[in-house]
Parts: sequence; C-alpha cells; structure tokens
Amino acid sequence: MSTHARPLADWLAAASDDALTHLLASRGVRPDVPWQDFFDAAEALLDASALTKVLPLLTAAEATALLRAATGEDPGREREALTALALLRPDGTPYAPVIPLLAGRRALESGEAAAPGPASEATSAHAAERAFTSVAVLADVLLVARESPFALLAGGGISAGEKRQLTDSGITADVVDTLLAIAIDAGLAVAADRRLRTTAATEGWLRSSVAERWTLLVAAFRKSLPRGVRTQSGGWIPPEAWPHAHPWDATWPDRSRTLREAARLLGLITEDGTEPEWAAAVRRGEDPEPEALVHLLPAEVDRIFLQNDLTAIAPGPLEPALDVRLRAIAARESAAQASSYRFTAESMAHAFVAGETEESILEFLEGISLTGIPQPLSYLVARTAQRHGLVRVSTEEESGRTRIESTDLHLIQAMAVDQSLRPLALAAHADALTTRVGRETVYWALTDARYPATLVGPDGVIPVRERHPAAPPAPPATAPVDLHALISRLRAHQGPDADAAWLDRELEAAVRAKAVLQVTVGMPDGSTRELLLEATGIGGGRLRGRDRAADVERTLPVSSIRAATIVAP
Repeated sequence: MSTHARPLADWLAAASDDALTHLLASRGVRPDVPWQDFFDAAEALLDASALTKVLPLLTAAEATALLRAATGEDPGREREALTALALLRPDGTPYAPVIPLLAGRRALESGEAAAPGPASEATSAHAAERAFTSVAVLADVLLVARESPFALLAGGGISAGEKRQLTDSGITADVVDTLLAIAIDAGLAVAADRRLRTTAATEGWLRSSVAERWTLLVAAFRKSLPRGVRTQSGGWIPPEAWPHAHPWDATWPDRSRTLREAARLLGLITEDGTEPEWAAAVRRGEDPEPEALVHLLPAEVDRIFLQNDLTAIAPGPLEPALDVRLRAIAARESAAQASSYRFTAESMAHAFVAGETEESILEFLEGISLTGIPQPLSYLVARTAQRHGLVRVSTEEESGRTRIESTDLHLIQAMAVDQSLRPLALAAHADALTTRVGRETVYWALTDARYPATLVGPDGVIPVRERHPAAPPAPPATAPVDLHALISRLRAHQGPDADAAWLDRELEAAVRAKAVLQVTVGMPDGSTRELLLEATGIGGGRLRGRDRAADVERTLPVSSIRAATIVAP
C-alpha cells in the first residue's frame, strides 16, 4: 500500500460526480475496472503505468506547468487542469509518484508562436485551387468507395493495390489516406469490419456545392483537432507551434505532420507560412466563411455538350449534383476544368440497376444538354432499356432455390456454360436455371458477368438494389463512456471513518509484505506507546506481530492503533 495514495483518495472522495467523470474519462478508465473504493482508485491512478499513459496527453502548457510544480514553482493557470487529472495535489504540488517520471523530460510553450501573416493574392489563389482539387478528389474517392468499399490494412489505411486502382482512375494516391481521415472526421466514411464504407451523409455531401462541401470538411477538421492544438475560442494555435503541442507524445510528430498536411489540402495553410483570408476566421474559432475562397474558384456550369461519339463535354466544373448523377450514367474519362464523360453499354446498364429508366435518363440529359440528344445516344439508351430485365432472378416459393429465367434462351445456355459462374453450381430446370446460392449473390454475380440481370420479388416487383448500402454513422471518437455505475460503486464503499478504513488497508498490506511497522498504540490511561512490530497476521479486529525490541509476540486490537508506518520490508 502506497502512503502517497491517501491524499488522492481523500480528494476523490470529496470530488463531485462531474469532476470524477472528467478525471476517469480523461485517464481512459474503463467502467468495468475492479475497484472497490476510492483507495483502490487512488492507487491505480498513481500507478507508474497509468501515469506513463496520461503524460503524453498533456499539452505543452500543461507539461511546462507540471515541470515547474515539480521544482517547487507555482504551476500557474494550468494548476486546475493538472489537479483535475490527478497529477497535482490541491496545493499545487505533484503527487510523489509523478516526480520520478518527469526526470529528463522537457517542454516548450506552444502558445508563444505568432499568428501567421496574411497570404498574398497569388498564394491565396494557389491555396484555393488546392482546396478545390482536394474536395474534388475526395468526392471521386467516396464515389469509388460507395460502389466498392475499400479493404483496410491493420493500421487503418487502404492497401497499395487499391491505391493503384485509384491512380488508374486518375486519382492522386499519395493524398488518399489524409483525405479519407478528413472524411471519417466529417462522418462521410466509416471503418467497419475492416472495410471503409460511405455513410448516409455522403449522398447529401456529394450533391452539395463546392462551398458547402468545403465548409463541412473544415468544420469537422477543426472539431477533431487534439486539445493541444485547439484554443479556448474553438480555433487553433498558430500552425508553426503544432509540432510542439504535445511534447511528451512519441507519436505526435507524425500526427502533427498529418494534421498540417490535412490543413494544407483544405487550403488553410500555405507553403510559405502565410494564411489565406478564409482561414484566419476559422483559426480564430469563427464559422467558416467560404465566400473569399469561392471567389477565386472557376465558376460551375450546369450544361454539357453531348456528342455523336457517345461522349459528353462539360465546358467547366460541372455542378456537383449534376456531376454525380451524370457519372451514374456515364464513365468520366478526364477530370479538369473541362471534364469529359463517355456513355457505354456497361455504364447504362449500371444506371438501370441503380433505378434509372429510359424516360428518366432521357429527361435528365435533355435538361442539361446544350446540343440535344444525339441519335447514337438515344439508341444506346433504348437498347439498354430493352435488355434490362431480360434475365430475371427470383426465389422459388416451394423449394427456396434461386431461379434464373429469360425469354432469350441463348442467354440461358450461355450462363449454363459460363466458367465465371461455376461457383454458383447452376442446374438446368426446364427452360430456366436454379441454384442453392442466395438470390442476392446470384444477382450480383450475373451483373458482374455483364448479364442484364434483374431481381424480382415475390409480388413480381423489380426492386432497386444497392450492392453496398450506406453504413450508419460511426459513434463520435470522443463519445463519453458511462461511468455512473463505477462512481456509484466507489461511493457505496465510502464509509464515514476514512482514517479507520485506510489503517485497515495499511495493516493488511504490511502483513502481505511481511513488513516492519512503526505502530502508535493508544493506552487505557490516554497515553500512547511506540512499538516496532514485525507484522505476521491480522484478523478478528486484531493485529499480530513480533515486537522487535522485546522479542515477544504481541496481539494488538486494531481499534487501539492510532497510526502505523511501514519501516522496512
């Protein structure tokens, strides 16, 4: 039993539930820890391993204040925060177990850096272009993830193979991990079952304007910043000071670089250390105002040129909502201020699977085309509409097997011998095929093999299918843990006589350690007597031990012991 734990146990017992919740949550205490009382809690919180975990969480100002307190100086305005973390006593001195862990540590005040100066017009233009590009690239990545969620590595990033596929699609792979981290903070993506999936919020974001997209990302980025970087006003400290924000965290240098790169991609930081106009307000904690940023961006367009070679040309950045829908019908070939798209049989078939119809496609294209709808494109839409649903996938009510039917027997024959469909174990049944594999799996296998498959429900209705439905939003990373039960349990074991409870624990610890105690015993006449006792046992309200001075065994009523101090093991 550490005698240093007693003062903290007393502080914990007197603290409010809110203060205890803040402390336990900040120290990462699980609600199922086996603590029985505040003495257990104090011992655990002052354990070297627990202190080693909390020290890296300290901000530069807190680390500096703790070092000052260890040398007997006033910790200053950080005293309250360090006391709330159970690192300082209420009088401003560190708990004894903290002091040895500070040896060799240094800190640097992060708040001393000056605010960055205003960026020049040219530098601001570069930052705006970078922000525009980053938002567009993230939209491209999320569109890919919506169709095919990314497999995640153990470290949380996506594999090199998938990055190469993104590169083949014209996406710069070296910024993907940073942009996906921003998307996760914004609730646009979520990691689940070792895969990165889009969320329901992604659809609305993809169809928003560039200004709205940027505003949401910036607000989420600022909200997710570690507290060492955040300011009391809700903004952030000067970026120059970010590398020193958590001086005792070995992982912070890499994380700081990642955060600075994210800020650069969002157009909040420039290469020369200056600050664009739109970034200054966000840094101060104000709401993002994208007007100055949007002023430097190319104007969005809402019309395209449809051409006879089944391509479409957008004479400028196409409005996001139009771009997203057009890319559900056509494959984008190039991405620039003037983007090009190509209509193919596969892209049209994908649109019909997603719920489009011949009428809806033609109406959409007619509404945004500056050149009408060329005849080859109309023919492609009509031909795809005729083929869509040619292969019908349903479930037989009697047998529960999946049934594949088509009015085109040549398609049935082709599927029966298609080697890519062998895993389905298709069996001929009259003019159809059946399998024990579930209809959803069969449907997507046929779709991947480029057959015009359609799912049919029991009532004959053709449902719209989503291969990878949007994932539910992830719980906040800082979601509070329910510590009410733990605090209630500690309060329940809080007796009226803390001194007696503490003495019992000290005596039990001394017996377990076979320690020598300096015992102060109260005598019947009111006087006290000091004994040097080698503790051997305790029970029935009595302490047993050998008196070192008299070399005799003694049994003392615990109620008569006024104090006990461990002298040696």
